[in-house]
Amino acid sequence: MLKKINVFLAGVPATIVAGLFLLLDLVPHLVEEFGGTALQLNLLPFDPAWVTIIISGIPMLYLAVWRVIHNPGISKISSSLLITIAMFAAIAIGDLFAAGEVAWIMAIGAILEEKTTERARKGLKKLISLAPTQGRRIKNGKEELIPAQQICQEDILRVLPGETIPVDGVIVSGETSVDQSIMTGESLPVEKTVEDEVYCGTINRFGAIDIRATKVGEDSSLQKLIHMVQEAEDKKAPMARIADKTASWLVPVALLIAIAAGLISKDIVRAVTVLVVFCPCALVLATPTAIMAAIGQATKHGVIIKSGEALEKMGRVDTIAFDKTGTLTYGRLEVSDVISFDERLDENALLSMVASAEAKSEHPLGKAIVACAKERKVPVLESDTFKMTAGKGIYAEISGKKLLCGNEKFLEENGVVLDDEIGAVVEKLRTQGKASVLAAESGKCIGVLAMSDVLRPEAKGMVVRLHRMNTNIVLLTGDNKKTADYFAGQVGIKQVRAQLLLEEKVSSITAIQEEGKAVCMIGDGVNDASALKTANVGVAMGGLGSDIAVDAADIVLMSDDISKLPYLKRLSNATVRTIKFSIGLSMCINLLAVILSVKGVLNPTTGALVHNAGSCFVVLIAALLYDRKFE
Repeated sequence: MLKKINVFLAGVPATIVAGLFLLLDLVPHLVEEFGGTALQLNLLPFDPAWVTIIISGIPMLYLAVWRVIHNPGISKISSSLLITIAMFAAIAIGDLFAAGEVAWIMAIGAILEEKTTERARKGLKKLISLAPTQGRRIKNGKEELIPAQQICQEDILRVLPGETIPVDGVIVSGETSVDQSIMTGESLPVEKTVEDEVYCGTINRFGAIDIRATKVGEDSSLQKLIHMVQEAEDKKAPMARIADKTASWLVPVALLIAIAAGLISKDIVRAVTVLVVFCPCALVLATPTAIMAAIGQATKHGVIIKSGEALEKMGRVDTIAFDKTGTLTYGRLEVSDVISFDERLDENALLSMVASAEAKSEHPLGKAIVACAKERKVPVLESDTFKMTAGKGIYAEISGKKLLCGNEKFLEENGVVLDDEIGAVVEKLRTQGKASVLAAESGKCIGVLAMSDVLRPEAKGMVVRLHRMNTNIVLLTGDNKKTADYFAGQVGIKQVRAQLLLEEKVSSITAIQEEGKAVCMIGDGVNDASALKTANVGVAMGGLGSDIAVDAADIVLMSDDISKLPYLKRLSNATVRTIKFSIGLSMCINLLAVILSVKGVLNPTTGALVHNAGSCFVVLIAALLYDRKFE
């Protein structure tokens, strides 16, 4: 019950009410301080500042006592303890305005900090929801549907087209294409046959397969991914409040100076004034206000920053690791080359034939070919016969022509001879990171269509700008080495680590961190979630990116515009500098106020007003970040 009351009093509505009552109490004090006659507020039977003290003071008292009881060692002494002492001292001498003012300013600081560090933690729940709940076990020649948790090692499981693979395993019969994007981020389904490994949570796209379970339950790849995200989340401690870092020496110093001032002057009012002006309210406001302004500035540019910690760490980043698919590239396939090996066929004629054959295919390569034909307004005819061989290719009959479309192995198995010239063309396309579909008619290869992911036009310029800022760039991808090298060469990235599974991405980031580097990871897929969490700062592509990656990240690029990364780094640097300047300024104001308090120039009320002015300066300085130009 006490905790619920405390949460309510520390909330925004209650703090607004506290501020209104404090303002109501301020007017007569201002009139009196400037030579007028204090106004009598006959509307209320009590001093309005009492409302502020109760609303904002109780949460402060609760926090101070809780830290004294539960925090270890020197951390028992906190800024909340100093402010609580100052609040009670002001109440003791009857200066309720000063007591309410220090409590309310701290309440505002706590709310601002909370707003800047709030983070949605739905990502882990979404990741857990991807875990398969059942599987088809083959036992004594019969197929039975059982819960996933009942699957044991060495069980034989059948996975039909469109189903999620329930455990890690090895294919014992059948051929298919598996969508492994959840684990590796690969843009294309991977062809699988007998003895190939498959992973829990990946999707069987085409042929039915039987697998032997090798890793089940908590040992499966998907569960390891979930645990890695969870562990990385736990490692992310909240950014320690600067005021609490300094409280270990600030509280004793404030008490000593206050006691000394009171004893020497024999005036308890001076002692209380010292405590009031010593309260680190401006110090507390320096960080959250600057961060809120920077977050507002970033939001205008389509960059969502989830916490002040992310901004602080982004300023220290010296290495940026990119995923490829959906990050440096758009993550969509387009036909890049139409090459005819038959002089009677031009590009459009070859494209028409292959698109007509692939029109009934559900494979991403086939869909890309058909989409290209429609875009170029090339005729797509109805096939008389269509047959698909999972993981290899298709056979179709169109207007009496018998066409084979697929990979080299598929054509060779069907009696098509591929000469060295064709082999050289296919190999060249492969080195360019392109996927190829060969077409054959009447036992002869008539052409090849190549598909490629599309590089973002801003990627190269962004890499150049980051290099100029002395930032190291690394490509971490699940794609094959040739594809990764090709795209890395296109944008100017020299360090490439390819064919990485989820745990290998994480270990690559950890290895870089062990070299003393601060790493920022840029990704967009479910498989990037653990890497985003492990990196010092995780940045997700928010436009087309996975919800899980967005939730796992510290920063989100809502428009998928990676050219914003240099801007983000400059903004982070400026925010850290602003915070340091504001802290320095607030400490100077506090020092001057303490000197004036000791000399008796300030009393608790005027001290509270000076104290308030320092807080206002800090807020104004932070506000300048909002409209500053960084590009």
